[in-house]
Amino acid sequence: MPTSKFYQLISALFVTCLIISNIIAVKIGMFGSYFLPVAVILFPITYIIGDILTEVYGYSAARRAIWTGFACNLVAVIAIYIAMKIPSAPFFENQTAFEQILGFAPRLLIASFTAYLVGQFANSVVLAKMKIKTNGKHLWMRTIGSTIVGEGLDSMIFITLAFYGVMPTSAIGGLIITQWIFKTLFEVVLTPVTYAVVGYLKKTEQIDVYDKDTSFNPLSMK
Repeated sequence: MPTSKFYQLISALFVTCLIISNIIAVKIGMFGSYFLPVAVILFPITYIIGDILTEVYGYSAARRAIWTGFACNLVAVIAIYIAMKIPSAPFFENQTAFEQILGFAPRLLIASFTAYLVGQFANSVVLAKMKIKTNGKHLWMRTIGSTIVGEGLDSMIFITLAFYGVMPTSAIGGLIITQWIFKTLFEVVLTPVTYAVVGYLKKTEQIDVYDKDTSFNPLSMK
């Protein structure tokens, strides 16, 4: 990838949104008549940033950001786990609250990590391939189309792995659809912002990558 002024900054924002989303996701909020994890106010931004990274810098650059986010999130989880296991000072009275807010069940952790990787990579691959097919036209079609696929897989995988056998199947299906629609609408509403950022970066950085010869293997380091 050519020298970039903004790639590292955008990647840092991507990782920050991801980690904060996982921390605040423990709270279930009320959005009108719907109940959703409050992370829905921030997590969809990671997909918008993923779109921007793929559209401007290419799939390989987005792949690095996705794996960086995974690694940083893993570090955060390990640090929180160690912090919970360290004996509390005699005057610290909030250990239970600390564990309730920052603690995590292994099943939820596996669901979260799996959904993140599948959803983000699917989003990036779809956008990169659509860019080639459309010859770089119709950005709105690519960002929304890739989000429908990525966020759909993310919602389906996370909720199914996390709650199958715990919640009724009908409730799981409804929760998947609700999150999928909400996250996709988030992308639609912020499409003008995506256009503005992409246009600015392409003009400023003089970068506009087409992934015609790119390996889409998520494990490739090239």
